[in-house]
Amino acid sequence: MNQPPITVSRVDVQRIEALLAQAAENDVVDALEQELLRATLVAPAEVPPQVVTMNSRVRCREEVSGREYTLTLVYPQEAGPGKVSVLAPIGAALLGLSVGQSIDWPGPGGKPLRVSILAIEYQPEAAGDYHL
Repeated sequence: MNQPPITVSRVDVQRIEALLAQAAENDVVDALEQELLRATLVAPAEVPPQVVTMNSRVRCREEVSGREYTLTLVYPQEAGPGKVSVLAPIGAALLGLSVGQSIDWPGPGGKPLRVSILAIEYQPEAAGDYHL
């Protein structure tokens, strides 16, 4: 699968690792753990504005269907309409990607999906909302 370079805030990694420590073992948890291991970690103030972080509102496209989505990447307890959990397959795929990047990710039933980042409509770090 295509694995582009990703950048993740150290604060996001700490919070996600705490979630993963409590989460039941499954394919998404395993894949997210692997993503965090290969990520470039930076301080929140050093996150480039074009990178998807926790609580970012992102416009993306699923390439096979061509459908575009605007999603906010959130922690599981905040998931709901328009808000996708970082522990969901698409949420785990989005974390750390930059505008213009695509990633191949196993979708429902193991069917591969290709997700592309079109724009970041809001990123907490770029707005100075560090949630420390």
